[in-house]
Amino acid sequence: MSSQPAAPGAPTVADDEGTPVSVKIRERLAAARRRFHANDNIAEFLQPGELELLLDEVETKMQGVLDSLVIDTEGDHNTQSTARRVAKMYLNEVFKGRYVAPPPITEFPNAEHLNELMIVGPITVRSACSHHFCPVIGKIWIGVLPNEHTNVIGLSKYARLVDWVMGRPQIQEEAVVQLADLIMEKTQPDGLAIVMEASHFCMSWRGVREMDSKMLNSVMRGVFLTNPTLRREFLSLIPGRA
Repeated sequence: MSSQPAAPGAPTVADDEGTPVSVKIRERLAAARRRFHANDNIAEFLQPGELELLLDEVETKMQGVLDSLVIDTEGDHNTQSTARRVAKMYLNEVFKGRYVAPPPITEFPNAEHLNELMIVGPITVRSACSHHFCPVIGKIWIGVLPNEHTNVIGLSKYARLVDWVMGRPQIQEEAVVQLADLIMEKTQPDGLAIVMEASHFCMSWRGVREMDSKMLNSVMRGVFLTNPTLRREFLSLIPGRA
């Protein structure tokens, strides 16, 4: 009798009381042959209530890190609840984009056949470097050239998509590509341009400790690649970037 692969979220052989929830989630991902890199979203593989269990597990392991750093979390009133605070920060805030489904995006038909350049930004970026888990803070500008078949989404929805993609350990070069892929899928425009400028604390807080250096990169899709005039118009309209 042939065995069928388990569906995402289905119980696995490791679904017993003594197995860490992270192991159960990993098994589901492996069964579905889905990768789970730092900047991937794994929300569909979490069952109800497992995020809270994962928080407890991260807290326990974070306490082990503090113990290994020789910090007296029992005697030091400042760090007595640090393990819990860090676990909540990672799962519910700065890395939330890994564990929750994408934000609901209401799409509208382009009834007026809009076909002029639209720019949204600056949108604040709050992310973290996947090399050192140090903050990455910056801004994003998004340029869209719609066509009559383009799905129109509200301006605030661009900010929600940015927050969802950036709310994971990221490398800036990969993050803007992920965001571009998502917006192209949602809106189907003739062209898409994204520029991101950010400060990386892995460079300013540690390492060379260069405080003023920033990283600037862009992704161009569709007519922004083939039409240099349109590309120049977009870049010239970004305040402070002309």
